[in-house]
Amino acid sequence: MPFETPFQASFSLDSHSSFYHYLSVHKPELLPMAKWHNLINPSISPGGSMPTQVPPLPHGTTVLAFTYQQGVLIAGDRRATEGFQIASTRMEKVFQTDEFSAMAIAGAAGPCMEMAKLFRIELEHYEKLDGQPLTCEGKANHLGQMVKANFPLVLQGLVVIPLFVGYDQKRESGRIFKYDITGGRYEETDFHAVGSGGKDARNSLKEHCKKSLPEQEAVRVALRALVNAAEEDVGTGGPDVFRRIYPTIKLVDHQGVRDVEESTLASLCEALITRRQDE
Repeated sequence: MPFETPFQASFSLDSHSSFYHYLSVHKPELLPMAKWHNLINPSISPGGSMPTQVPPLPHGTTVLAFTYQQGVLIAGDRRATEGFQIASTRMEKVFQTDEFSAMAIAGAAGPCMEMAKLFRIELEHYEKLDGQPLTCEGKANHLGQMVKANFPLVLQGLVVIPLFVGYDQKRESGRIFKYDITGGRYEETDFHAVGSGGKDARNSLKEHCKKSLPEQEAVRVALRALVNAAEEDVGTGGPDVFRRIYPTIKLVDHQGVRDVEESTLASLCEALITRRQDE
């Protein structure tokens, strides 16, 4: 019989279908929440000196989602801020989580991205053990549990606010789920946006968003909302045609999750800028 480490042995004995639950029980120190807690709360040294103050961390801003004719669209700008400085102009905030779902994140960049990666592994693990994927509702519930577990870090300033979308194959429609900092899960039927520019993006979506929008027009509406948010919010980055930096936009429908090509975004952004200049 091949040698088995304690980690592998405990894994084989644990029949729970949640990978997140497995880590919580057997290896809690591997959870993103534990790592970030140790970073901002290091133990006091033997000499009695106080822990060093942690510098400001990068924060991602402004992500949005809305339903359109074929499914649901989810998008985000590319800027991350660090206090009053721009930490990154190419941050990815929109992630595919499985074949028919995606999530976008706003808040402390490090914990946000680690939560997105762990959530994707969680869904893959469930499908391998149970032989079938979670329902759209089940995925939303699992993400809510992870947000709830992050609440102690929220009290210390590391806020993680996800926006989750999925194509419900039973209902044959796109669905949007938003969360509060305590893990509360709420479903939006039409659109939603979060982040520092979320209010401005929602105002734009309220005016232009319709469930009957075809795919190309839906992408235009998403770009317009992010541009409007960038004009009002310093934390939101607009399209940068010179450096070819464009928002990330994913479409989720009966075909699965698809990225909008950069060439399509470039032509639509240039047309939007030209129209704004003419106006």
